[in-house]
Amino acid sequence: MAATELAAFAADVAGCTKCRLAEGRTQVVFGVGDPRADLMFVGEAPGFHEDQQGKPFVGQAGKLLDGIGLGRDQVYVANVLKCRPPGNRDPQPDEIEACEGHLFRQISLIEPKVVATLGNFATKLLSGKPTGITRVHGAEQEATLGGRSVLLYPLYHPAAALYTPAMLKVLEVDFARLPELLGRTAEEPKPAPTLAALAPEPAVQLGLF
Repeated sequence: MAATELAAFAADVAGCTKCRLAEGRTQVVFGVGDPRADLMFVGEAPGFHEDQQGKPFVGQAGKLLDGIGLGRDQVYVANVLKCRPPGNRDPQPDEIEACEGHLFRQISLIEPKVVATLGNFATKLLSGKPTGITRVHGAEQEATLGGRSVLLYPLYHPAAALYTPAMLKVLEVDFARLPELLGRTAEEPKPAPTLAALAPEPAVQLGLF
């Protein structure tokens, strides 16, 4: 049932014209993966390759995501924006507002237990907080998304490692905790999450996003 509903919703979204990005896209990049996945990744927006192929994370960042140890058939991957911003610029507030309903509907249909946000835009939108990714990466928190309680887990965007190789180690460390988080959500009764301490905001931003 989830797969059927998700496919029908994808067909509806394919014709979306809610914001200016519809004018320049090749196609809507809805999302890919297991429609009943316990783990969902949410990124920022499609890039050039994603816009061409209609699938998220198919470029360099996608290869990095694949190489960290989780098969795409085991998870679901989507973005805050479903259309590519011109020149891969940052999403604009009105574009996020126009598109966020699509993402929340996806989450409600997939019913993931853990939602891993990749980068600043996804983290701020789904947490409802302005705190940047440099402070909250690797620190899980409970959130209500799609009408359900989920464990929100902020991560650096995989593209971070393309700009700063040292960030790959940070991603590996944070990713290594995902099986623990998924196992925790499977326990009954559901225990309260132990929140990781926030890292201090660096004096110099890393220039990743």
